[in-house]
Amino acid sequence: MSHEPAPGDPVDFAGGPVEGHLPAAWIHGAPPGVRSHDAPIQVHRHDEHTLVLRQSKALTYEAPFLFLLFGNDRALLLDSGDVSDPARMPLRETVDALVENWLTAHPRDGYELVVAHSHAHGDHVRGDGQLSGRPHTVVVGRDPDAVREFFGVRAWPREIVTFDLGGRVLEVMGCPGHEPSSIAVFDPWSGFLLTGDTVYRGRLYVDDPPAFRDSLDALVELARSRPVRAVLGCHIEMTRTPRRDYPRGTTYQPDEPPLEMSVADLVAVREAAHEVGDRRGAHWFDEFAIFVGPCRLPMVWQSVRRVAATATAPLGRR
Repeated sequence: MSHEPAPGDPVDFAGGPVEGHLPAAWIHGAPPGVRSHDAPIQVHRHDEHTLVLRQSKALTYEAPFLFLLFGNDRALLLDSGDVSDPARMPLRETVDALVENWLTAHPRDGYELVVAHSHAHGDHVRGDGQLSGRPHTVVVGRDPDAVREFFGVRAWPREIVTFDLGGRVLEVMGCPGHEPSSIAVFDPWSGFLLTGDTVYRGRLYVDDPPAFRDSLDALVELARSRPVRAVLGCHIEMTRTPRRDYPRGTTYQPDEPPLEMSVADLVAVREAAHEVGDRRGAHWFDEFAIFVGPCRLPMVWQSVRRVAATATAPLGRR
């Protein structure tokens, strides 16, 4: 006779990855001159214990993704997003409601929230202030030393360490190259490999090319030895047309591809990074681009394209 967990019983997180789903389309803004009716934050429930959040392009063109993972003892919010003002981006209100809903089904006392970051760039940390001072909450520091100390990493960045949410044991690894404190997180329950801004469908900005290549080598090795269902970064910047991105600053992206990438896509990013090597500039591939160094001229061209796209929007949509 099977035993259905009673409220308050520990959730059994063995046996993943579980079945879940990701949406075919996310909130993606409105045409120039048209008011967006997107919610400030879209919340998608992959499964009962795994939520993916996207911030609205109407409030930030970065439109970052955040990940909320529940375990028996604590939840992890990976990244706090790009908008600090709670009146415009109600991150604390949203997270409080999601945690309360989970605790209604799985009541326990003293439940913790850990706010960590895929990396320290502003569009991933600006919501920290809304969560600082929240009861039973730890906001992890942003610099590499703070990240290493919190997760207990001794051999940074290649050591893979575990972080236990209470039966749901994550694997965490440093992956610098885009930014010195970057991490990747593998979640055996969902099968998600969370890669921050190191791998996603968009412009991969490389600050340290040798470290970036080493991190991709390690990510591929990890992904090939784990049951990875999806590789999830923190942005979508490409269109569905190969080698065609939305210009930086775009606030309307109706032709976005899916957020999720495959292990084969991850391998393609790794191979491209080795092909590019240390060569400065923007290098284009079907599903992503690699920007090595400051890339001043390509970034100017991004601005020109964005202005041109706005100027040529149909009448009534400017």
